[in-house]
Amino acid sequence: MSLGAHLIELRKRLTISAVTIVVTGIGSIFIVEFVIDALRAPITNIADATGRGAALNYDAVTQAFDIHFQIVLTVGIVAASPVWLYQIWAFLVPGLVRKEKQYAIGFLAAAIPLFLAGCAAGWLLMPNIVTLLLSFAGDQDLSNLNAKYYYDFIVKLMLAIGIAFVLPVFIVLLNFVGVLSAAAIIKGWRIAILAICLFTALATPAADIVSMFLLAIPMVFLYFAAALIAWLHDRRAAKRAAKFDTELGAEA
Repeated sequence: MSLGAHLIELRKRLTISAVTIVVTGIGSIFIVEFVIDALRAPITNIADATGRGAALNYDAVTQAFDIHFQIVLTVGIVAASPVWLYQIWAFLVPGLVRKEKQYAIGFLAAAIPLFLAGCAAGWLLMPNIVTLLLSFAGDQDLSNLNAKYYYDFIVKLMLAIGIAFVLPVFIVLLNFVGVLSAAAIIKGWRIAILAICLFTALATPAADIVSMFLLAIPMVFLYFAAALIAWLHDRRAAKRAAKFDTELGAEA
């Protein structure tokens, strides 16, 4: 394809992705209030349980509108992720060989549900994390939180956990392309578990041990699942290499 054809193809893929995000975003308008109520719930529960002031604070005239728009955009991007991720893959397909295309399809098939599962895990842990963090405020203090900062905190938390859930897929992909062996993955299990515990300790409050383990357990499971897939792949590759050497020796 010429440069002009590549640019036309890129415009097509971007247009499809943008239209899908806009459509899913428009559809999410009907659940914006539900999302805001869910975000507000931990703060409301704190106010009811402690009797002290706790609320979201909109300190600018346009901030409420900005929060609604950000929620619509975020839900649209997440809901449309299968489409725009596929568009990225479809744009790269012409430059890939057959084997690389298979790897890309497998990567998308595993990465999308894992990313969404990670975002869901972050959403489920969010109330406990917010409740614990705000519990450090004194009974005489008010917890009037900046709405935009609060929303950004929740989004970053969910994205961080979503990306963390996808990392095992990258490990498998590195193994399939020959960069990382299964033996190296298995050998580094202690370091991996330590890194997972450090990440979950940062992603969840230090005092919330339950949330930390609820997040760490599936991540450790995914790591060993990636190690198992890499081991099966290396074993199959070794058998193919041995068979090829035997056939080569017989011909010689």
